[in-house]
Amino acid sequence: MSDTALENETSASGENGTRRDFLYVTTGAFAVVGVAGVVWPLVDQMNPDASALALASTEVDISAVESGQSITIKWRGKPVFIRNRTDAEVEAAKSVPMDELIDPQEDVERAVEGRENLLIMVGICTHLGCVPLGDAGDFGGWFCPCHGSHYDTSGRIRRGPAPLNLVIPPYEFMSETTLRIG
Repeated sequence: MSDTALENETSASGENGTRRDFLYVTTGAFAVVGVAGVVWPLVDQMNPDASALALASTEVDISAVESGQSITIKWRGKPVFIRNRTDAEVEAAKSVPMDELIDPQEDVERAVEGRENLLIMVGICTHLGCVPLGDAGDFGGWFCPCHGSHYDTSGRIRRGPAPLNLVIPPYEFMSETTLRIG
């Protein structure tokens, strides 16, 4: 073969290679758009519907909860304990040394400043998901009879297999007597 014929063959394959690359990229782009068009409705249907979003937050009137009294409400299908602690319960919770706690957390971290008497917690034991009994146990707080976890008046784990304190849900005070959870 002559040098001229070899040059023509090389330039032709280079030009064809460029066209082929363009076709591959274009085909791939159409395939990605097509797959996304099919997959998006399937993923979008997994979003919660309007009835589930309506349960995302709940408002509670706490004006009837007297000192020393607890109420239980449902939020997202879970029990939530709202306790209006007495001054003695608040002081007892504040006086606990941190080295005695399994999951050390100050009482002031579990309540809103200025409203330390109100304690709002998800009422599910952090061990296996049981619902603890209120005003029970060795520390005057909550007791999970299933496996023997004892929580104090601040919802902190003090004894038993539970590894963590009762969970504090996100909440805010809408007014002096209305609380929004979620």
